[in-house]
Amino acid sequence: MKDAVQTLAALAQESRLRVFRLLITQGPDGMAAGDIARELDIPPSTLSTHLSVLSNAGLVSSTRHSRSIVYMIDVEATRRLLAFLLEDCCRGQPEICAPLLDNLLSSCCEPTTSNCSVPPVKGTVQ
Repeated sequence: MKDAVQTLAALAQESRLRVFRLLITQGPDGMAAGDIARELDIPPSTLSTHLSVLSNAGLVSSTRHSRSIVYMIDVEATRRLLAFLLEDCCRGQPEICAPLLDNLLSSCCEPTTSNCSVPPVKGTVQ
């Protein structure tokens, strides 16, 4: 519960949610911090703070590539959050929720891979 609250709190801010959604579209390759800042029109110093919050919540990780820091989504942490949110789906009868989940997952994720993609995230969240 405590981890879920921290994770959801990290996502409960528009710019951080935009960053998170953008990184989901990038898959395991991630994206350099400077590219994220340009894509979402967020000042680098502000972006740094947002990335730190997302990282502390366990939603993103980073690695240095030459002079750039590349951020990528933590797929397992994202799955854990979704699993937590759906844990008690339909009063313990997951077959009731299965059509909803199948519909959502079929539009963004292949069942045999961990690579997900969602629509582009340029501009504001709709």
